[in-house]
Amino acid sequence: MLEDQVLPSREAEREELDAVVEALQRSPRLSRLLRYLGEKYFQGEVDQLHEYNIATEVFGRSKTTFDAGEDAIARVEAHRLRKKLKEFYDSEGKNHCIQLSIPSGTYVPVFTRRTDETPSAATLEPVDPLEQSGDFSADFEPPADSGTNGNSDAPTPQRNWAWLYALAAILLIGAIAIYWTVHFGASSKANIIAAAPAAPPPPVSPSQPAPAGAASVPIRILSGYTGKPQIDSAGATWSADEFFHEGGTWTRPAGFISRTSDPMLFEHWRTGDFFYDIPLAPGAYELHLYFVTSERASDAVTSFSIYINGEKVLSGFDVNSDALGENIADERVFRDVSPSKDGLLHLSFLSEPGAPALNALEILPGIPHKQLPIRIVTQPTSFTDHDGNVWHPDTYYMSGRESTQRQQVAGSPDPGLFGNERYGHFTYAIPVDTRDRYTVVLHFAEFYFGPQASGIGGVGGRVFRVMCNGISLLDDFDIFKEAGSLHAITKTFYHIKPTAQGKINLTFEPIANNATVSGIEVLDESK
Repeated sequence: MLEDQVLPSREAEREELDAVVEALQRSPRLSRLLRYLGEKYFQGEVDQLHEYNIATEVFGRSKTTFDAGEDAIARVEAHRLRKKLKEFYDSEGKNHCIQLSIPSGTYVPVFTRRTDETPSAATLEPVDPLEQSGDFSADFEPPADSGTNGNSDAPTPQRNWAWLYALAAILLIGAIAIYWTVHFGASSKANIIAAAPAAPPPPVSPSQPAPAGAASVPIRILSGYTGKPQIDSAGATWSADEFFHEGGTWTRPAGFISRTSDPMLFEHWRTGDFFYDIPLAPGAYELHLYFVTSERASDAVTSFSIYINGEKVLSGFDVNSDALGENIADERVFRDVSPSKDGLLHLSFLSEPGAPALNALEILPGIPHKQLPIRIVTQPTSFTDHDGNVWHPDTYYMSGRESTQRQQVAGSPDPGLFGNERYGHFTYAIPVDTRDRYTVVLHFAEFYFGPQASGIGGVGGRVFRVMCNGISLLDDFDIFKEAGSLHAITKTFYHIKPTAQGKINLTFEPIANNATVSGIEVLDESK
């Protein structure tokens, strides 16, 4: 039978394991790891091949303190072993009838019998993103015509071999076709991940049933974190790190972080070259990536590149420069993100030349070709308006103070929106997708000056200006002069272009007394 010709015997597998272990003696750690994986395989204990056992039984990590989230020793050494096996079968082991591989995503050995024309197991196995480095083998030749004896319909060994060769040829042609489609025209680092689909993705609804295995959206992940789920200021749940491979972890030193109402998002990092493969239902999503640097990293080379489904979306990205300093939260937003044809959203973080670092990521159901609305209320808790829109607790700001005195404001269907204010001299850096233009809506009320408030002052009591990305939106703005005290007033500005860093930067600058604001909306104008 065909299976008898393809599958190696147990004895042949054992001989190949011994031969490769011997060949790897110059790399004792890898030789020891391969011997351990092989013995578990032959003993029928493949269910024990996981990170904890490998780290503690092969590499001597403590059985009481080892944490796979903090120590990537098993993944790193397995990656090195896969590379070494490929090198072995490309050189001294290229003529071995049996080939041994450790497919990406598992620690279980796979033994494959090959013929002279059959590509190596290392070529046909799923590609480890860290190991992808160039072309597929191109030295395959189709088998010569073996011929037949007369008109007999009975299968002969020669016919079976020809059928096997044809199957191998089909597999190789398919692999080359996939390679050409995915990799042609991409940079060498971009080749590690499948290319994004060319057609615009269809909209996705939170109620749309996901295919089997797809993760539930929204997805909120704390990179490098291994503890219990955390709740942010808006009541959303963030999970421990998942869907990643490679990289290591680092815990941030304690300290204040600017421009965030949720410092817990920035307490851990995933660092080094690393990847996320996130299962998603087809559709359009919005991706948010969260970063921060500390004094420990501010003087180091920190630039790196980020790929989405093989497409480089950030090149030479420097968190410290993007955020304008250490201990300042930074966020980048990408709309129209969708999974590849394999059902996975592939995110790659690669050194260029500094080491990548990510604190958190968020995936939301998106609107095709348009960013989700951003609504911020200058209060410590979220607010839902009369249209059902949820406003996020105050965030993205730097400096200023938040009032605690709540006063009833007239002139708005949502007086609760004006239950608080940020006042003083302050700024906001609101992250958006760089490709679009935006409408900015600012909501104000005069809480202090005028007879309906404190009874002190009036016109001219509070005067300030508002700048956006270097352009004046409001100058000599006097809320009381235009609306009186305790009365809502809204100012709307159109066609705002974001900065190259994907920010709507708002500066509230006092002229007389303090500037103030109670609510901010940023609305994508794309159709």
